[in-house]
Amino acid sequence: MATSYQTARHYALSLPETTEAPHHHFGSFRVAGKIFVTIPPEATHLHLFVSETDREQALVLYPGFIEKLYWGDKVCGLRLLLAAAPAKAVNALILQAWRHKASKTLLKQHPTLQAGA
Repeated sequence: MATSYQTARHYALSLPETTEAPHHHFGSFRVAGKIFVTIPPEATHLHLFVSETDREQALVLYPGFIEKLYWGDKVCGLRLLLAAAPAKAVNALILQAWRHKASKTLLKQHPTLQAGA
């Protein structure tokens, strides 16, 4: 049931135009320079930057391994506990974060990765 960091990393890097780069003391995955996932140094969690709608839906669907991610007092994304999350859900949330940051042009180039596809 648990998803490893390496499994999540492999999926994130399989998405078009995704790069991996440091972000302060975290790791990150980016599309066109925009961060869609960060990884704390211990690699036990993912921080996912999804739309507000996707965030609220994930909080309802996955209360066992998802919580709000705060930047000060503001909710800015999701914090996902890898040890409790099935790979299918992790991949779906990574894809949602990628879609949220990818350009419209890039999304049009990859219709199978668009929402509802």
